[in-house]
Amino acid sequence: MLEFLLCSLLTILPDYLIKRYRYNKRWGKEITFFTLWYELRWGITACLILTVSLVTLIFYYHPSTTNATSIFRTVTILPEVAGRVDEIYVKDNQVVQEGDRLFSIQDSTQLAAVRTARGVLEEVNAEFAVAQSNLAEAQGKVAEVQSDLALAKDDLRRKLEFRAKDSGGISEREVDISRSQIAALTGTLDAATANSEAAATHLDTVLPARKVTAEEALNQTIVEVDKKIIYAGVSGRLAQFALQPGDIVSPVMRPAGLLIPSKWMGTAVQAGFNQLAARVIHPGTLAEITCYSKPFTVIPMVVTRIQPMIAAGQVRPTDQLVELQDRERPGSLLVRMEPLYADGMDGILPGTKCIANAYTNNHELIASGDLGVMGFLYYHMVDAVGIAHAVILRVQALTIPVQLLVFSAH
Repeated sequence: MLEFLLCSLLTILPDYLIKRYRYNKRWGKEITFFTLWYELRWGITACLILTVSLVTLIFYYHPSTTNATSIFRTVTILPEVAGRVDEIYVKDNQVVQEGDRLFSIQDSTQLAAVRTARGVLEEVNAEFAVAQSNLAEAQGKVAEVQSDLALAKDDLRRKLEFRAKDSGGISEREVDISRSQIAALTGTLDAATANSEAAATHLDTVLPARKVTAEEALNQTIVEVDKKIIYAGVSGRLAQFALQPGDIVSPVMRPAGLLIPSKWMGTAVQAGFNQLAARVIHPGTLAEITCYSKPFTVIPMVVTRIQPMIAAGQVRPTDQLVELQDRERPGSLLVRMEPLYADGMDGILPGTKCIANAYTNNHELIASGDLGVMGFLYYHMVDAVGIAHAVILRVQALTIPVQLLVFSAH
């Protein structure tokens, strides 16, 4: 309507003035409801053509959309293991900080596993004392056998020396018996030495390894017990947190609620523009929005990211070929916008519906001096008609309450 009124001032009004003051055709006399088209046909036709051209120009270079939303992220509260709720530490809609306890799950089985693992560790520690006693006993046996072997060798040496002096005093059998004793003691010494080394290996290698295994098993059971207490991964506000003691929660089937991180709460707006806007919208493009939760307010924005694909074109592997004519909706260009000023989103409820305008800025192109006269005038006109779109957005900001409260069917 605003474009039509503007164009009528340049077409219909001059045509009427010519008819009135040059041809003396007066309103209500020569110009009536029945002769309006014939008398002002040139002005009306030019007005329609100019209006269509102006609207096309405005909406192409300064695109607008009503599909804009203040986005926010949610985090699903899920336990790592399934179980029945034992104790709840927070309430729904409460603000929590990162690391705060949310609720706990019954852990009788895990506590029993911890006690068992601690018992195994204490048993291994007790085996160290036993192994040290066994090692001392084995070393004592080695020392005893070494002493007996030394005595046996000394006895054999004395017998051999005595027989060399008096061949009749020591018989060959006695010498053989001494040699057999030395051989037996040597075998006993080897066995005792092996037992001592085995006891030392058991004390220095086997038991430490068993202790490490027992400690790891204990740590694992403690970790499993810690999984029974669910903590807040980020700071934010709880939502749909309606747990009661005795409820069953599961990482697959039954979440406990949602956590809305305050870091991502209402810090950006996502808008879906028509695909024709892909040529004129880019990161850094200035924009404006007005939101239902804060009417009468226009917020300056800047485009920070554009999704490089149209979501309507995605394909999933199925047992049927894709039939494109079944996809009636062409899809939209997804644009992320952030406030131009730090406090721009204050008072905007996360998730609210907004109306967004994006504005083409050709100032640098015009100032570069690379344009001819027609191009200079054309891009000046493109930037100028953006004011009309800005005025329309402000009119929408003023009429949002009327539209929703009076003319809306909801």
